[in-house]
Amino acid sequence: MIFKAISQNFSSVANKRTWNVIRANHVAVATSDITQSVKLYEDVLGIKTSQAVPQPDHGVTTVFIELSNMKLELLHPLGDKSPIEKFLQKSPSGGMHHICLEVDNIENAVKDLKEKNIRLLSDEPKIGAHGKPVIFLHPKDCSGVLIELEQV
Repeated sequence: MIFKAISQNFSSVANKRTWNVIRANHVAVATSDITQSVKLYEDVLGIKTSQAVPQPDHGVTTVFIELSNMKLELLHPLGDKSPIEKFLQKSPSGGMHHICLEVDNIENAVKDLKEKNIRLLSDEPKIGAHGKPVIFLHPKDCSGVLIELEQV
């Protein structure tokens, strides 16, 4: 009886959702030397990497590493106002920068997160490195983790 009431309660919440997280897309790693980082993944770990691609709208150069179950994204600062430059000033050797989760409806996610007082790092989604809309959630509202949501 109690289980039935609890499951009905959860299903009513689930039915009201207007967006869902689908899967992890990538973990991003900031690096002060992208050439050395690429050598680590290719020469030491034996993993193929993509070409470096400048992303001027985001102030970074990206290199992607495709694994069977997800991707790694190497981030290197591009320009003086790069958010990665600021990150590297605090952590000169680099390190994990953010995780990216794919969502099925980023517009509804933004609306819902704002209603729940989760701070976003921009007012609206921007086009990310994969050519899809993305938005970042403030780490202070997410257990200290910078989370990127990406439209599937």
